Amino acid sequence: MVCQVHPTATEVGELEDSRISKLVSTITGLHDAIAKLPSLQPSPEVNSLFTSLVTACIPSFPSLSGLSSLPSSALSIRNHLISLCSSAESLLELHHSPILLSLSLSSSSLLPHLPLFPYFSNYISLSHLEASLLLSHLPRHPSLLAFLGSGPLPLSSILLASRHFPSASFHNYDIDDTATVSAAALVSNDPSLSARMEFFTADAAAIGPRLRSYGVVFLAALVGVGKEQKAAVVEHLAKYMAPGAMLVVRSAHGARMFLYPVVEPGELHGFEVLSVYHPDDEVINSVIVARKIGVECAGGGATVAAGCKSCEAKMMNHTHGGMVVEELPSGA
Repeated sequence: MVCQVHPTATEVGELEDSRISKLVSTITGLHDAIAKLPSLQPSPEVNSLFTSLVTACIPSFPSLSGLSSLPSSALSIRNHLISLCSSAESLLELHHSPILLSLSLSSSSLLPHLPLFPYFSNYISLSHLEASLLLSHLPRHPSLLAFLGSGPLPLSSILLASRHFPSASFHNYDIDDTATVSAAALVSNDPSLSARMEFFTADAAAIGPRLRSYGVVFLAALVGVGKEQKAAVVEHLAKYMAPGAMLVVRSAHGARMFLYPVVEPGELHGFEVLSVYHPDDEVINSVIVARKIGVECAGGGATVAAGCKSCEAKMMNHTHGGMVVEELPSGA
């Protein structure tokens, strides 16, 4: 008979500490190598370093549950690393967007060429995850959605529009005019997309009352890289989004916090958090689905707390300013 010896809690903790120490060492080395690059434009060296970085961050680290759980030595490089990732991601999209446009011109269709983008499969999985979580809380498909931070190659919007919301229109926002122009040109030659997608250059924290027209708003991970910037965007959305409208937020968890900003559910002030999902596969971003709190009284237009049944009844299919405000089930 063979006796199995199980590690003690102390031994398990020491093993996890050792794994995290090795992770931080690996991340630090990759950060230093990336920071020394003369350019973040796509190249074999740039692609290899960022692939190694993503690979290092994918495994699960149970004790890394939030920013407060990261060692101080890791926190010191994390912000700079996220900034580098943001720049590299933008340059990668800017590089591939004209290539895909050129290919689409010969076929009048963009979709067949999208798999040429290096991380296309990741975008497929992420958009499927977001749509599945979102639709589990919606009584019907929305007709108008917004995507904040669409970038020069708006793969997320394209996949959501073509695969999950085929009858909906998408308004895409980016703070960079170069990204907006590139994205608009990319879809312009594809009739199935161009008829339903518009692009606007705007700061996500300054869009204003137009936000009231969207049944769903997607917030990209790199909109508001710093904690204060992200908080300002969320505050703006809470102020202007219509009561009952849905917000889909991309975040990060575990070692993936080295790649993207973290949004904690408790930081979504003005929203009721409905779902939080932390992937454990090749999908890097966590996804939070939330609903704007409050309903509008039909008479005065004032906002009241969700749960007022008399106000909810009055708001059922009520048209306010040309927009239909739909009531969502309170238990969704």
